[in-house]
Amino acid sequence: MNQVITDGLNLMPPAFSDGLSVWSQEDGTPGGQTYATATNAALVPADQDFGPCLELLKTTGTTRLRYTGETPVTPGLYVRVSARVKVLSGTMPAVRIAAWAGRANDTHIAGVTETGPATQLSAYGAVVTVSAIIGVGARSGVDMAWGDEAAYGHVGLDLTGGNGGTVRIESIKVEDITHAFYRKLMDWVDVKDFGAVGDGSTDDRAAFAAADAAANGREVLVSEGSYYIGSNLTIQSPVRFQGRLVVPDWVQLVLQENFNLPAYADAFGGDELQGFKKGFQAMLNDGDHDSFDMMGRRVLLSEPIDMAAAVGNKVSYANRRVIRNGQFSCLTSTGWDDAVVTRTGTWAATNPRQLDNVTNAGSVPVGALVTAAQGVGREVYVRAVNAAQNRVYLSSPLGVPPTNQSYTFTRFKYILDFSGFENLQRFALEGVEFLCAGKASGIMLPKGGLIFHVKDCFFTGPKDRGITSFDTGCAGMMLDRNQFLSNEQTLRVQDRKTIGFNTNSNDVKIRDNRSVKFRHFGVFGGGGNLITGNHWFQGDNETNGQISGGIVLTNTNMKSTIIGNYIDNSMIEWANEHDPAPELSGEYSFGGLTINGNIFTANGIASWANFILIRPHGPGHYINGLSICDNVFKHLNGGAIDSVEGVDPSIAPLDGSRTANFVMQGNVYHGVSKNSQNPVTVKMSEASDLDVWEMDLRDWLPFMGEARVVVSAMPEGAVRSSSNVAVYTMPYATTRHGVGRGSVRLTWSQPVHGAVQLTARSDTV
Repeated sequence: MNQVITDGLNLMPPAFSDGLSVWSQEDGTPGGQTYATATNAALVPADQDFGPCLELLKTTGTTRLRYTGETPVTPGLYVRVSARVKVLSGTMPAVRIAAWAGRANDTHIAGVTETGPATQLSAYGAVVTVSAIIGVGARSGVDMAWGDEAAYGHVGLDLTGGNGGTVRIESIKVEDITHAFYRKLMDWVDVKDFGAVGDGSTDDRAAFAAADAAANGREVLVSEGSYYIGSNLTIQSPVRFQGRLVVPDWVQLVLQENFNLPAYADAFGGDELQGFKKGFQAMLNDGDHDSFDMMGRRVLLSEPIDMAAAVGNKVSYANRRVIRNGQFSCLTSTGWDDAVVTRTGTWAATNPRQLDNVTNAGSVPVGALVTAAQGVGREVYVRAVNAAQNRVYLSSPLGVPPTNQSYTFTRFKYILDFSGFENLQRFALEGVEFLCAGKASGIMLPKGGLIFHVKDCFFTGPKDRGITSFDTGCAGMMLDRNQFLSNEQTLRVQDRKTIGFNTNSNDVKIRDNRSVKFRHFGVFGGGGNLITGNHWFQGDNETNGQISGGIVLTNTNMKSTIIGNYIDNSMIEWANEHDPAPELSGEYSFGGLTINGNIFTANGIASWANFILIRPHGPGHYINGLSICDNVFKHLNGGAIDSVEGVDPSIAPLDGSRTANFVMQGNVYHGVSKNSQNPVTVKMSEASDLDVWEMDLRDWLPFMGEARVVVSAMPEGAVRSSSNVAVYTMPYATTRHGVGRGSVRLTWSQPVHGAVQLTARSDTV
């Protein structure tokens, strides 16, 4: 590029032969003495080497020659000032190009270099050329770098050394040398041309802003160097990094045209981790981008990323934001070690979600899993700590622990830890792989929020958890088309401890995910769940092995649907383990649940195992609003299992005398001894003449239910008396007879024999 041509700049001073009134004996600024009347200067009309030229007699320590006109010095322009000189007689001086640096307001720029390299004249009559390059940027080869304050200079030369020498000087030449600093056509601007120093300590923000403003659609080049940026910077132009930035944590960097991880990593010398943090920080502080694209890049981690700390200036955010298309991979490091604290504490049913009198409560980490010998259900976490009051607040109520006992608080380490956010809404992760490698867990959700969305992501080998909710940040959470791959696939079911995810709040959608061999796929502490289209399998190679809950529901009235899933070597486990008063006391009991259209499959499990298990934690509970319809239950590679459904009465029984609004029909059974149904229709036959017929329905009625209602009894053919005469009177029915109250009786007007199609229910509608 040549700005003499492109911008019409006039760089050349006039020839000496045009007059010496524009040539200063001082610094070239207005008011100084010129050579027009100087006694030590003369015009030579014809020199054999130079033609017309200026002859000076050196009479002072530094004899100055400056053009009083203003030679422009602007960003992106580099000028070379040169002169040919020779000494005729007397003492031989040294000669150098020199200039006076000025701002646009005509003030002097102090502290910058204003002289070029000096050359000692050493032979009379020998022609010597001296030159120096002036520019804004401190580039290699620039002799006088004046920074972005420069506007012009008064150029010329100095004679130094001894006095008494006579020197002739050809007219001074000024030319645009910018092209020497550029390797291709100028479709970019370099920050160094606008005064960036790149020494790692000088604040170069202003130079970056100036380069960006001047780019006008071109690319901003950050050439080699280390550039300190001391305050928030937005670069609106495309940017390319050869050098790197040094930016404090609190300074925001917005690359508007390169808002992706590769660009941010390049900005920090290829550091993907710092680039990711700065990109995330910018996304939550700049309104121009709703997503941060990792563009397939991998971020290597030796410790968790504290997402709130990365942003630094906010703990609440409610606009939609997305991180997509990348991978996080864990390195071996002590940074992933669990933080484990054991403390004693007291609990009271009046405040079931807190522990009091916790010794040194301030050492208990927020987000830690709470475990104890008694009374703590699955997936109870520390949601807050009041160190001054020695109080710990919990994500779920405890289930009647002792008044005082020891608790263990285990804080897992997560690749992305959002726990520092008090409220984060409408946040999404798309197409991200979490390579936990048995070293770390995946995601810790924010404390509060709404609609955290994880879709098309992979959680591979989490050490403890895939996704953890430690408070209400899971409200409205959506998990779509993710894959959860356990790190415990070689272990027996009963030896596993990892969990895919947990929830505490309502309105969660779990759709089309795949989960492989966790202890539990999901533990649900909230209601209003939609669980559909997933495939989770949790089997092992043990003969007559156990199965665990793929879906664990921890409250009674769940208001949830489990529809169209492939449930493989696992069960749906339903308990009220997060109930501080687990006995029935006026609340809704086990109900509000639909389990329809699923495929249940198991291989070689123990005969006593169930696909659906209810475990009451207190007396009085019953089924009230449950649909289990149109499912396929299949057991392979072993004897038949006893029943697809069951009740664990080890803590408390399920009250079959109160079952209501329960339907279990249209299901298909393979490798199952008991074809559970409600209502159930069976053929009731009696070959002997009896006036009371009894039918035990326990082989059909689910969940150890009682035979509570006879819906119909329709004779199949004639019912005949002992004399073989058809009897037309109908019987009356009574229920809840026999073992487990599982039988019904039909009482006839006389002893009869025959067959009846009997329909009965274990519930009332």
